[in-house]
Amino acid sequence: MVLCKRMLLRTFIAIFLMGTVSAVQATPKKICVFDLLGANGPTYSQMKDYKTAALAWGVELDLKPYTSERVAAEDFKSGLCDAVSFTGMRARQFNAFTGSMDAIGAMPSYQHLKSVITSISSKKASKLMFIDPYEVVGIFPGGAAFMFVNDRTIDTVGELAGKRIAILDSDPAQVEMVTFVGASPVGTSIANMFSKFNNGSVDITYGPAIVYEAMELYKGLEPNGGVIDFSLVQVTMQILIRKTEFPEGYGLKSRKYSLGQFDSSVKLIKRYESKIPKKLWVTIPEADKTEYLEVFRQSRIRLREKGIYNAKMLKLMRMVRCKKDPQQAECTAADKE
Repeated sequence: MVLCKRMLLRTFIAIFLMGTVSAVQATPKKICVFDLLGANGPTYSQMKDYKTAALAWGVELDLKPYTSERVAAEDFKSGLCDAVSFTGMRARQFNAFTGSMDAIGAMPSYQHLKSVITSISSKKASKLMFIDPYEVVGIFPGGAAFMFVNDRTIDTVGELAGKRIAILDSDPAQVEMVTFVGASPVGTSIANMFSKFNNGSVDITYGPAIVYEAMELYKGLEPNGGVIDFSLVQVTMQILIRKTEFPEGYGLKSRKYSLGQFDSSVKLIKRYESKIPKKLWVTIPEADKTEYLEVFRQSRIRLREKGIYNAKMLKLMRMVRCKKDPQQAECTAADKE
């Protein structure tokens, strides 16, 4: 009943906007939307609301769901889609600046993430959003990514050595990180990294809380597993367009809208986090957190030097971290980002 009411509301708003916005383009623009759950997932649902908002900016969108992020990116690149919604890690190939927001350990909390998104959603930052022919027109929080381990005693950096960790083949940063801590990287795609954990092919996987139920990770966590209560990355979902296909000023309006949805998105994310049983969460000592953070920082610096992470974005995130906690050692380090 609630779903029906929401659909009726969307329809009413769409009809109203179509009647009041005379500049809506005649031909709908196709947007590839990646969601692990396809048309039934939270990202796709969020993009339905985005579609309604876009009518006010003069664009009618035609949403096409994808359960394969790689295929969505390829279809966008080849011109089969005018726009795309996928993770920041996948967006890095189109815009290294925003694509580096998902750098490992770079944003400890949702408030850090909100500060960064607020900063780059302004008109002043517009030039950083555009790398011809693509423009980043929206960034949404996708949830803090946690490590799911099949042995809850794995709670320090040292204990990662020799463990089989699922990594995405599409992200060289993950290969670098896992190798650095002495673990064994096992190449996967988003489509199978969780099934490999459930069937015992890997000891560790990671992801935002939504995957716990959606990908049935409780199977892989039995009988001695746990979820490390420490954010590896802040996953972002980013919307990119082929700029010439959209009206002038569309990007800025879209980015402001996306920022306005931040709090409601985080509220939904926390609802998923609360669904993970308390007994599964593994709290690690502060000293171990400090060790993790330094390992992550050194990894980011190496990846910056290799041209994988964008230096401007790393600096911006470091400034946000140090503004919120100036006592951190990295704030006065000689090799700061």
